Amino acid sequence: MARYGLLIVGGNLSHQENYSRALAADPRVRLVGLTDESDVLPRRRELNQALADELEIPYIEPYEQALAREDVDLVCLCPEPERRARMTVAAARAGKHVYVDKPLCATVEGAREVVEAVEASGVRSQMFSLVRSSIGRRCREVVESGRLGTLVGLHAELLFAKGVAGTADLGQPRREQASDGRFTWVDSKRELFCVGLYPLVLFEWLTGSRVEAIEAATANFFFAEHQANGAEDFAALLVGWEGGLETTITVGRSGWSSHPSHGIHQVHLVGTDSTATVDAYRPRLEIFSDAAGWSQPGTPHPEDPMGFWSSTQESGGVTPKTDWWPLAEAADDDARYFLDCLDDDRDSDVPAAMGARAVQTILAAYDAAAG
Repeated sequence: MARYGLLIVGGNLSHQENYSRALAADPRVRLVGLTDESDVLPRRRELNQALADELEIPYIEPYEQALAREDVDLVCLCPEPERRARMTVAAARAGKHVYVDKPLCATVEGAREVVEAVEASGVRSQMFSLVRSSIGRRCREVVESGRLGTLVGLHAELLFAKGVAGTADLGQPRREQASDGRFTWVDSKRELFCVGLYPLVLFEWLTGSRVEAIEAATANFFFAEHQANGAEDFAALLVGWEGGLETTITVGRSGWSSHPSHGIHQVHLVGTDSTATVDAYRPRLEIFSDAAGWSQPGTPHPEDPMGFWSSTQESGGVTPKTDWWPLAEAADDDARYFLDCLDDDRDSDVPAAMGARAVQTILAAYDAAAG
C-alpha cells in the first residue's frame, strides 16, 4: 500500500518527533530519509542524526539533492520558523507535496513566496493545526447545528501549562516592539506567534471569513526566560472579521503548576439565538486518590526547560498529570487527513494559503501591540 515516499526535514527537539512518526505509521507512507540544509549548526545536525537513527533511515545531504530524488513524493518540514519559508519553497518547486509545521514561516514575504510556489507547482499543502482536535470538531458541530442562530462572536482561551512559572519581574511591564524576525529560543518562544495561530486558523476554518482588523496587547506575566529574550508569554487579541463577526483570543504559556492538566483550552460561541462553550476538558473524570500529588520538575532539562519536546520530557523529570481524564473523543489524525487529500487529489482545509493569512495577522498584531 505504500505509495508516498516521505522525506523529513528536521530532527529531535522539534515537532518532527511527532509528525514523522504519525505519517510513517500510515501504511500508505514509506520513509525515504531525513535531510536539512548543509550549514546547520553542529548541535542541530546531531539532533537530526539522532532522529534519523531512531527511525532507521539515512541522513541525506545536501537538501537540494534529497529533494531531487524520484522516490520522494511528500516532504514534512520542521526546521526553525526563520528557515521554514525558503525550505518549503524549495520543496514545492521540486514538485513535492508539503506538510509544514506551524506557523508557516516568520515573515509576510516568506508566506507569500510559499503560497506562490505551491500554486505554481500544483502540489498539495497542509500546515499543522488543531482543527482536527476534539475541541475543533465539537465547535464545528455546534456551528453547523444551527442552534446558535447567526454566529456573531467567538472567544478562545489557549494557555499551555508548561515551564516553571513565577520568575517574571512584574515590576517591569512589557513594552512591545516591532519584530526583529526571531521568534524561538532554547528556553522560550514568542507565544502569540506560536500559540496565537491555533485559534486564528480555527476561526477561519469554522467561518470561512477573513480578518479585517486587529488590536493586540502582549505581556510578560510568568517566565524570566521569556522576559530576558524579549518574548511575550501572554497575548490578548481583538479581531474583526468579514461580515461583522467579532472575536477575542487569549493565548500564552502559564507554567506547569497553573492547571491540573495541559492548560486552559476552551472556545465560547455567541449567536443571535443562543451561546455555547466547548471545553477540551469537559466532560471529564476527576480522580481523587491516596497517590502522591503531581509535582513539577526540580531541575528542568537544560536544552528544553519549558518541556516543549517529547524526547526531553522524561529525561527532564516531566511526569504526566493524571488527576483529570477528559472524556471527549480523541483528536482525528491530522497526518492521515492530509494523506486522504493526496489520495483524492484535493486541497487540504488548512493549506499553505490559510497559514500565510495567519502569519500576516499575527505580525499585524505585533505592530498593533507595539503601536
